[in-house]
Amino acid sequence: MARPLSEQKREAILAAATELVATQGVGAPTAKIAQSAGLAEGTLFKYFATKDELLNQLYLAIKADLADAMLKAYPAEASVVERARHVWGCVIDWGAKYPLKRRAMRQLTVSDRVTAETRKIGAAAFHEVSAMLDQCASEGLVAIDAAGAFAGAIFDALAETTLEFIAREPKKKEHYKSAGFKALWNGVAG
Repeated sequence: MARPLSEQKREAILAAATELVATQGVGAPTAKIAQSAGLAEGTLFKYFATKDELLNQLYLAIKADLADAMLKAYPAEASVVERARHVWGCVIDWGAKYPLKRRAMRQLTVSDRVTAETRKIGAAAFHEVSAMLDQCASEGLVAIDAAGAFAGAIFDALAETTLEFIAREPKKKEHYKSAGFKALWNGVAG
């Protein structure tokens, strides 16, 4: 009879994969991931049948963590600008607190090893944010040229820049967070 899998070991594998994907990319060897988790490589494959399954589960775990941080106190009844400011602040706070998760997510986001189905599942966790963006577009609150994927790319670029400056000067976190949001809102608001 097979032993039940341990959630603690699964979490150790995901934590080790986060660090190694962040520092070495999606090509990080599974042997190193297992070693970092304190397990044999064969044990890793009891939890994740393939490396692609591990990478897809890591993508979903990090997305779920970010969604939890963003939506914990999401002000659904607030104005669009206040909801946007909330989302921005949560992304910056989460990124500053978990730089390895942010870097791993950046690697996974551009990897073709993360499937379209996994991306769809990951995006579903952000339905409140998607609804806000749809409202922005339908009410003309986002400049037409900045709608959709382009607005998302601007958001990501500004968030990365803001987080890089916070990493350099942690004491000025709130200053950079506020300045980043002003640049975002002034850049994409219609």
